[in-house]
Order: sequence, then C-alpha cells, then structure tokens
Amino acid sequence: MDFRKLLAVCCVSALGVGCDSGAVTTESSYANDSAAQAEAAGLSHGEYVARLGNCVACHSIPEGEPLAGGLKMNVPMLGNIYTTNITPDAATGIGDYSFDDFDRAMRFGVKKDGSRMYPAMPYPSYAKMSEQDMRALYDFIMNDVAPANIPNQPSDIPGWKDMARMGMGIWNLLTMDDDPYAVDSSQSDDWNRGAYIVQSLGHCGACHTPRGLLMQEKGLDEGDSAYLSGAPLDHWSASSLNGDVNSGLGRWSEDDIAEFLGSGHNRFGTAFGTMVEVVNNSTQHMSEADLRGMAVYLKSLPPVIEVNATEWSYSNSDTEALLGLNFIESGSQIYYEYCSNCHGTNGMGYYPYQPPLAGNPVIMDPDPSSLINLTLNGSLRVIADQGPDVNDMPYFRQLLSDDEIAEVITYIRSAWGHNASGVSTAQVSEVRAATDPSRNDDIFVLRMK
Repeated sequence: MDFRKLLAVCCVSALGVGCDSGAVTTESSYANDSAAQAEAAGLSHGEYVARLGNCVACHSIPEGEPLAGGLKMNVPMLGNIYTTNITPDAATGIGDYSFDDFDRAMRFGVKKDGSRMYPAMPYPSYAKMSEQDMRALYDFIMNDVAPANIPNQPSDIPGWKDMARMGMGIWNLLTMDDDPYAVDSSQSDDWNRGAYIVQSLGHCGACHTPRGLLMQEKGLDEGDSAYLSGAPLDHWSASSLNGDVNSGLGRWSEDDIAEFLGSGHNRFGTAFGTMVEVVNNSTQHMSEADLRGMAVYLKSLPPVIEVNATEWSYSNSDTEALLGLNFIESGSQIYYEYCSNCHGTNGMGYYPYQPPLAGNPVIMDPDPSSLINLTLNGSLRVIADQGPDVNDMPYFRQLLSDDEIAEVITYIRSAWGHNASGVSTAQVSEVRAATDPSRNDDIFVLRMK
C-alpha cells in the first residue's frame, strides 16, 4: 500500500473517523455469485447467502426472534459483547441502513453512526464478498426477515477499555485484505468457488486460523501457511483443515469432506462443539456443488505441522488387551467401562452413529482441549431433515474425576497406534473450571425468518 495512503488512513483512524470505502463492484462469475447454487438448494439468493454466512447462529439465541441478536461473545483482553439486532426494525435493528451503510458494516466493521465493531463480527472475511451476494443478502434481510423491536444489549466491557474501538480503523489497515475475492485463473471453477466460500462467507479462518499479536488471523488465504492450520477457541481446539496427515485432512478424500460438511458425520468422526451449529444452521443447507467446491479447495491445502510425518496406521494390541480384560495400561479400564459401548473395544465406533476414535484427527490434535471439553461436557447434536441424532456424547464431569478424565484421554491418545501427548490433571481442572455443560443440553436449529 502507498505510504501516503497509509499515513492518511492512520491519521483519520486515530481521530475515530471512518474512511473506509463503500461497495466494491466485482465481476459476476460461478466463483462469487451464489444465485445458481441458491436455486439448486431451493432457497432465494439472499437466504442462501445468509446460510453460507451462518448469520443466524451468531445473531440469534434459542427461543429468541430470528436475527434479533443477544448472543454473548468474548473479545479477548477486553470483555464480553452481545451480538446486535440485524432485523429491519428501524428503531432497534438496521431498518434505516442504506445498502452502502450495510456494505460498509459488513466489509469494514463500521456502523451507520460511524462507530467501529470488534472483529468478533468476521468482517475481515466478509470483505471478500462479491457485490451481487452482498446485495442479495441486504434485500433478504430488509424484505424477508420480520422486524423485531428488541433493543441491543450493552457490552460488559468497561468504558476505558471500550475506547479500543477508536483504533479499529488502524487495526483494519494493518491486518486486513479488503479486496473482494479475485478468481485464480490457474485453478478450476470448483476450486475457486470453494475458495470464495471458505475465505469469505464461510469465514472458516475466524475459528481455524491461529491469531497473531494483534489478535488478527495470521493468514487470510492459502498464500499463508498458517491459514486454517488450527487454533484454540474457548477451550476447544478448532482443528487443522490443511493437509496434515494425522491431525488434519490429509487422509480425507473430497467425498469425506463434503459428507462431513453436509451431514456432520463421516468415517473419521462427528461434528462437535460449535461446529454442530455450523452444520445445523449453515453447511447442511448448501448445494452439492458448493460442498464439492469447498472440499476441492480444502484438499488443495498442503500439510503445515506434519510435513513428512508418518501416516497413522492401526494397531490391534490395545484391542486384544481390552478383550482380554488386561487393564495394565493406565486409563484402559476407565475406557472399557465408560467408552467402549459406543466407541468399541477396537476404537472404531459404529459409523455413522458413533464416531471412531482410532485414526480420528481430533485424537491426534496436538491440542487436547476438545477431547477434555467433550469428555467433561458432552456436545450438541447434529440435526438433519429426519430429526436430531439419536446418539450424542454424554458429559462425564459428574461421573469421573479430573484424574480419571486425564487418564482415559491419555490412554485414547496413545492407543490403537496413536502417538499423541498425554493429558494432565491440571489441564482437565482448568477446562472444568472455565466451562458450563448446561448449553449442551439444548439442540440448536435456528429459524432464519
């Protein structure tokens, strides 16, 4: 970027004045126009874009009005904010927003009154949206969503800390790529469509990409090796989506990825944590072509952590020990008593009802947070057209001590050929103290309108 432009933007941003540009015109193509895929999925263009962006999951709460806000979200080092009402109610929502106002908020995190949003709203990803998709989303919200007169809830951030909003213009300049997605002519149509969804509307990097010193995503596309390489998230681990052969998608085929996104299950595992809400409210509503495009793009990402790693292979010795009631390995008896009925003595589960543990990338994730959280608190259930999953992961925080949970997870991470690090009692205690299982008693499929 030209230094004079940099200096001008920094000076204006330091004064708290917005100077981001308005809508950017982009050429329509299969890659960045969702109209045809909306028709294939049986939805209007605007509703389909809203599903791709999963707007409803953040801007709605269970039993609340669709898109009326109220979900609590944490801003690191500052405190909690609550998502806003984005219904077309003029008094409490965005009913008085013009398209340019809406576009500026979506792309740059600047509200109609000029105040700045925190990037808990994933506007660094939405900046890559095409104009035709942005206009379709605006039309859907303004014309098809019911207005809800529900005031926005003030943040829990102290006033002196909330002054950080004034510097978000500089943050944008230093960390964002605010150009809409540009088609890569060297790649296939499916690859480009998948890249467009993953990088923009899907905002996959918001969870699956590690954060830097400024709490920015370390990479915004495949040009940076950190992109989608996995990241901690509220005592979960958003796993690697690159080609790492054990803890990433290296052993998954394109069909495996598309199946997981479309149903929440495949032969390697089952969606859990907030990914359940992504499947329930977003990806299962996508067209088959868009699921395939995402799969093609994700399969193109090379390994990052596990370069030249030895691919996991199954070992039967632990199965034989369990069948022989040989509990010499610490944690093996706990596994046999509490886990084997669903996941099998062989660790292979019962696809598609109970996920396998043997060979599951989550088991081999360097960060065991998800395993600890799942064991303590269980998980939400995936809901498809036929209804919710019959089987779900129960919580064991009342049945098992922190020592026992550490032992059984350590056992699972070393059994059946796994070679992942052990888990300490202190790690389990930390997650127990910081989490609440009550939210996992609810089943989320949120209305869009």
